[in-house]
Amino acid sequence: MKPILEIFTALGEQLNSFGGDDRTNKVIEEAIEANGWFTRADILRAVEAIRTEMLDRERLTKWLNNYTATTEPKRVAVIMAGNIPLVGFFDLLCVLAAGHECHLKPSSKDSVLMRYVVELLRDIEPYITIYDYSADATYDMAIATGGDDANAYFREHFASTRTLLRGSRHSVAVLNGAESAEELRALYNDITAYSGLGCRSVSMLFVPQGYVPNFERGVAENVKLKRNVQAMRATLTVEGAEFWDAGAFVMRRGSDFAQSLAVVMLYEYTGIEDVKAWLKDNAERVQCVVSSCEIEGAQPLGRAQYPALMDYADGVDTMCFLLD
Repeated sequence: MKPILEIFTALGEQLNSFGGDDRTNKVIEEAIEANGWFTRADILRAVEAIRTEMLDRERLTKWLNNYTATTEPKRVAVIMAGNIPLVGFFDLLCVLAAGHECHLKPSSKDSVLMRYVVELLRDIEPYITIYDYSADATYDMAIATGGDDANAYFREHFASTRTLLRGSRHSVAVLNGAESAEELRALYNDITAYSGLGCRSVSMLFVPQGYVPNFERGVAENVKLKRNVQAMRATLTVEGAEFWDAGAFVMRRGSDFAQSLAVVMLYEYTGIEDVKAWLKDNAERVQCVVSSCEIEGAQPLGRAQYPALMDYADGVDTMCFLLD
């Protein structure tokens, strides 16, 4: 089999023209038909993020140099989520980079895009070790992503299997009140990308007391989210509740994550040390932090949806799990 580096850099080159020809436009249309939450812009954003952050030869080489692939391949089940386009791609990459067999179960909500990528990989390397998952088969390891109910099932189903299970998380931004218009536009994308469905979609803003970000008013790209925002706006207006309308979402003051995709919470703080303490206490709930403040591990505003190869979900090194 060809080296992993060559296989995945070749994949990156093929994805360079994604959305620019009849074949891939058809794939995009089929993916949107299968999942009404997907938009063309979100699919193109996801492919671009994967291509630039995970399939660039220099970055991929540097990442691979941190690990030594096993010489004793294991059977690894990968159960993928489908909340955003190609959300399970990195797990596929990790399993193959670790030298194992990947037994894949794409979400029905994202099977079109994932099957397309697998088809490209098989064209590049016919002997690549990607197989279909079977619930009746036995596996050495399993990686699964889902909500609390799904994880309860996975724990039972894979009771005798070494597992890496991921649940729901949220992302936050820490603002100092002096952000430029450009920075706020970047943050707006962190909030609105993928209709707020991703664990890296920012849904809480830490702000100085009395500060409300002045976002340029936009419109939700997805019709489903647009209806949610309209309904929330109407409900809050009837209730006489305080809120600020940003077009694609509304903002409200609060100290915990909202239950609606249409709402972004404003958590007021008196000192940055209070924010740092909150982040430490809630580390298991937070996936990503974006900020221009001095916050350990924070990424720049606008980069929430572009995870790098070392930005492991839930802070767990997937490669170490696979190679332990």
